Amino acid sequence: MQDAHANGDASASALHPDEYALFARVARPRPVEAGQRLFRRGDAGAVMYVVAGGAVHLDFGDDLVGKRLGPRAFFGELGLLIGDHARSADAVVAEAGELLELGREEFEDLARQDPVLLAQFLRRAIMRVVLNEQALIARLRRRNQELEETLEALRTTSRRLDQTEALTRTDELTGLTNRRGFAAYVEQRLSEGCLDGCALVLVDCDRFKSINDTYGHLAGDRVLQGVANLLRAVAGADDIVCRMGGDEFCLLLRGHTRDEAERIAGYLVDSARMLERMHNRPPQMTTLTIGACIIGSTPDSGLDHWYALADDALYRAKRQGGDRVEWMG
Repeated sequence: MQDAHANGDASASALHPDEYALFARVARPRPVEAGQRLFRRGDAGAVMYVVAGGAVHLDFGDDLVGKRLGPRAFFGELGLLIGDHARSADAVVAEAGELLELGREEFEDLARQDPVLLAQFLRRAIMRVVLNEQALIARLRRRNQELEETLEALRTTSRRLDQTEALTRTDELTGLTNRRGFAAYVEQRLSEGCLDGCALVLVDCDRFKSINDTYGHLAGDRVLQGVANLLRAVAGADDIVCRMGGDEFCLLLRGHTRDEAERIAGYLVDSARMLERMHNRPPQMTTLTIGACIIGSTPDSGLDHWYALADDALYRAKRQGGDRVEWMG
């Protein structure tokens, strides 16, 4: 099993600039001299390396071609992904410089600082390993069982990473997209020019604090879940529903005309008012105030610009007593 494979594109072994910047913030710098041996084949590994300066040569033995790694290249990552993984190469410093060392503690720090970027890096690293190992299985029959077990561990890790990345973009209470996920989605679509004519609808729960104060936070949570279910019910397949935080929600309506968007917003307010009257002891719904705008093609206008317009409409509706819809523009 190889930590940085002899086969494969050299660029796959190098960190992207934003990845390198993140790794450099948390890693332990280690000056190295030419000829210095970092590890031997068969050594148990629990540390990953990144070349900050100089070069490292990997010798995989047998009939496999060695590999020279330069700045931003990484190797030994399986020591972190699979506990005490046996090194499959001799690693020797070919040119004096500096390495970045990352053990379990630094790896956890990376996850805390930027879980999304780390997940992207690990998925790429895992796929590199998986593809290369699949090509090597035919040449290394005697190690087939070890390779299959490692591949299964990597697939499991990849699935867990997918789940972890999804969790970072999901609101735990309601199951809706959270602010981080919503912002990433909208900014990406805005950059592609895919949101012109869409409606951005901000939804605020009226007198939500009094519900928490009177009935407790569990009742407040049930109300938030009720609002989330109402928003899901009106959202189409192309629409995005988000809990921005606290008692504020957001609905991005795609593929609707202005009149259709206005009808949907009005339906939300009317439905919430009816449900609030039907289920009020203890409350399972609250009236809603909505501020909305239509996203246009204004150059260089990001999410903050359109959010501010919808927010202005929301506060105008609040000043008029709430339980209503106001549009900006």
